[in-house]
Parts: sequence; structure tokens; C-alpha cells
Amino acid sequence: MFHKSLDQLHESVPVQNKTGWRRLFAFIGPAYLVSVGYMDPGNWATDLQGGAAFGFQLIWILLLSNIMAILLQSLSARLGIVRRLDLAQVNRETYPKFVNFCLYLLAELAIAATDLAEVLGMAIGIKLLTGLPLMYGTIITVTDTFLFMLLQRYGMRKMEAFIFVLVATIGGSFLAEMIIAKPDLASAAKGLVPSALSPGALYIAVGMIGATVMPHNLYLHSALVQTRKIERTSAGIKKSLFYNFIDSAVALNAAFFVNAAILILAATAFYQTGNQSVAKIEDAHALLAPLLGSKLAPILFAVALIAAGQSSTVTGTLSGQIVMEGYLNLRLNPWIRRLLTRLVAIVPAVLVIGLMGEDRVDELLVFSQVILSLQLGFAVIPLIHFVSDKNTMGEFAIKSWVKILAWLVASVLVYLNANLVFDFTKAFLVGPTPLGIKILLVLLILFFFTLLLYIIIFPIIQSK
Repeated sequence: MFHKSLDQLHESVPVQNKTGWRRLFAFIGPAYLVSVGYMDPGNWATDLQGGAAFGFQLIWILLLSNIMAILLQSLSARLGIVRRLDLAQVNRETYPKFVNFCLYLLAELAIAATDLAEVLGMAIGIKLLTGLPLMYGTIITVTDTFLFMLLQRYGMRKMEAFIFVLVATIGGSFLAEMIIAKPDLASAAKGLVPSALSPGALYIAVGMIGATVMPHNLYLHSALVQTRKIERTSAGIKKSLFYNFIDSAVALNAAFFVNAAILILAATAFYQTGNQSVAKIEDAHALLAPLLGSKLAPILFAVALIAAGQSSTVTGTLSGQIVMEGYLNLRLNPWIRRLLTRLVAIVPAVLVIGLMGEDRVDELLVFSQVILSLQLGFAVIPLIHFVSDKNTMGEFAIKSWVKILAWLVASVLVYLNANLVFDFTKAFLVGPTPLGIKILLVLLILFFFTLLLYIIIFPIIQSK
């Protein structure tokens, strides 16, 4: 027996008796909470590097990444709408206990890694805006635990409105940045046309695509769509799928605009002025004022970074609640759950900053992305299996061409992320690390590989 996903918010937004624009607006919201994961501080680095090093060339990679994201998030929403279960709950219903416990641990690890990136992003934003050292900014981020509790108390629509304001702040900041920078939009538009990539550009492109889908977003979306109280008829479900697709397309295209704006800003401010080596967020912030001739530009940049970090932490907390309740059927007081998640992220950040200095923060960000990469396949592959199953999805199982496209996207994402993990492991193994730790790392990777094969094969065998 499962608890309802996000029990306090479940079916809290009625949509049955609304028509026209009012019906559309009633459905709008869940994808905006999801979209913040696609414009979080972890995405900024690849966008900045891509624009600074290669100008407008990689905009088409961002567009391709966005199309992938819309497809997978739509599948996640479909699962939640049709089955009335989130991804964690369906995993628990499908796989053996030991496999589910492993999937739960991986999901929690991914959420902690995501939160780590948000903590560091917000701390950097606070430092850029106020001059406060990273250590203090990192500690300050624990206070957003209480903000999340306040939002949840006021209900789903208020939470969605808060996130929408933050997304609008990010978008508005970069729109103002674009006006200040005055980019050559004709040249930028040419970047939408696919082109051959040099080895260096290909490396950045792989980073952009590999960071496209965060595992926690797939858990999150399958639960958020259940906050709408819909008609449980075939026609009602079809309308819900249609409106949620619109929600996903609009929200994720807004995320595409933000990422494209960061890249275009970097291309205009750095690539076209000969500062092609800019790679760090702090370096980009420092150079914006002298290169663009505006003191407002770096302020807007810092404000957008803080907004991106704050909005992502709210959705990360919801994901943690969904994962714990779905896999373990265990319910914690939300503020305890939030505080634990935040402390897991803050402790490594404080230790790295305190023991190794602020210059090592970028390495910690990269490490957090490697942890996310490990988890991606364990969320995407079960999702595709579940929405393809005609026994449970009935007439709403995805069509063959969508299934082929979904598996193609999953293969590309898993391959690119596996490459990232392989490169990290190779560098780790040739380093001065003790032999025992190296052997342990290799064994862990072999275990994860075996687990991945199992979750691919098990649903196929079970259905026969």
C-alpha cells in the first residue's frame, strides 16, 4: 500500500470544471518547478565555457538538449497522470527489494549531489553580490530550510508562484544582460544550424548534453502532475496529457532561453573580445563590467545565480521527499527531511572550502556532476519501460516511434555520462590514491554496471 505522492499537496488543484484559458492556467505549474533543474548553477559552467571558447557555435547543442529534456519530462508526466504513482513508487512495485534499496541510495546520492551544486552556486552568488566569503555564504544557505516549510504550508499554487517569480527573475536578468551586451543576433541564429565540432568543442558539447537531464527531475515531475485533480476518464486523462505537454514545452523552452542567453552573453563579452579562456563563474562576473561598460551587468549576473540556486533547492527538497516515501514508504517531518538534505550538501562544501580553499570549489562542482552521471541511467531506463507497458498504461502506453526515440535519447545520455565517469575514474586511478581505494572504486563501478543491466533486462523478462 502506497502513500499518495506529496500527500499534503495531492489533488489539491482542481481542474475539472474549468474551460479554455482557465483550464490551461490550472495545469500550468509543475513543469516550471522541473525547469529550474535545467538552469541551475551546475549548467552555467558549460554554457560559459562553450560561449567563451567557441562563440555561438554550440547553440544547436543546447537546442538538441532541450528537445531531449522535453521528451523525457513528458514521459515522466505521463507516468504520473496515468498510473497515479510516481517513478519511485512504480520502481518499488516492479523491482525486488534489494534492487530498490540500491536505486533508493543512488537517488538520494544524486539529490545530495544536486543540492551540493545549488549550495555552492548560491554561495558564489552571495559572494559576488556582497563580497561575503564562500564559507559564510555556504552556511547561510541552510536558512532556506525554513523558506521551503513556509511555502509548503501555503499550498501548491503559492509554491509554484514563488518558483515562477524566481524563474522570471533569472530570465529578466539575462534579458537585461542581452540588451546591455547587444549581441549580433544574426550570427547567434546561425549557431542553431548543426555544424562540425573540433575535439575541444565536442568535449564542451558532451558536457552540455550530459548535464541535460537530472535524475531527480524525473521523480519530481511524475509526482507534481498528481497535484491536479483531473477527471479519471479516458477523455479527462487525454486532456491532462495534452495540457501537461504544453506546460513542459513552455517551461523547458524558457530554460533553453536562459542557457542560450548565458552562452550568447559569454560569446559576446568574452569570445569576441579575445577572452576565450574564461571558464569560472567568478571570472565571468569580474570581467562583465569592464568588457560591457556597465556596472549593472555583474549585479544582474549575481542576482540570477542566487535565484537559480534558490529555486533549485526547493525542488530538490520535494524530490527527496518523493524518493524517500516512494522507495521506503517512510514519512519524515518535512523540515527534518529538508535539514538533513541540506546538511549532507553543506558539510562537504564547508570541509573543502575550509581545508583546501575556495579555489577547489570548481573541482567539487565537477565531482557532484560525476555523481549525478552515475545515477542517470537508473532513472531514465525504468521510466521508458514503465510508459511502454500496455498492461499497466493501457491505451496511454507510448507509441512505437516514441519508444524508439526515447531509447535513442536514453542511449545517448547514458553513453555520454558513462564517458564522463570513465574519464574521472581514469584520472583517479593514475593518481597517487592508495591501491585499496582504487580497487574499491573499480568494484563499485562493476556493481553499478551489473545493476544497470539488471534494471534493463528484468522488466522485459517479467512481462513474458
